[in-house]
Amino acid sequence: MENKVIIDGIKLRDKKEVDNLIYHLNRVNGQINGIKQMIEESRCCDDVLIQIVAASQSLKSLGFTIMKNHLRTCVLSRLKKSDDELVDEIIKTVEKLNR
Repeated sequence: MENKVIIDGIKLRDKKEVDNLIYHLNRVNGQINGIKQMIEESRCCDDVLIQIVAASQSLKSLGFTIMKNHLRTCVLSRLKKSDDELVDEIIKTVEKLNR
């Protein structure tokens, strides 16, 4: 992939961005597998819950990273085109991200 390819106002992720997102997803996957193993080993509930919160925070952080990139690329492009529906879409997306 080339860097910052934009087609019809939508930015395709460059290789560095994809690699970064995959790296973070793999870390979350490792956390989830660790939680599964803790449950299989009947580990202390407090320890399991702490790891669940950590995995949730990791996913939330990943979501915010994607959202920042989205705002800096796709949204900015649509703002330049005076897209009237854009603000409503951003609000819905932020609401979903904060659930």
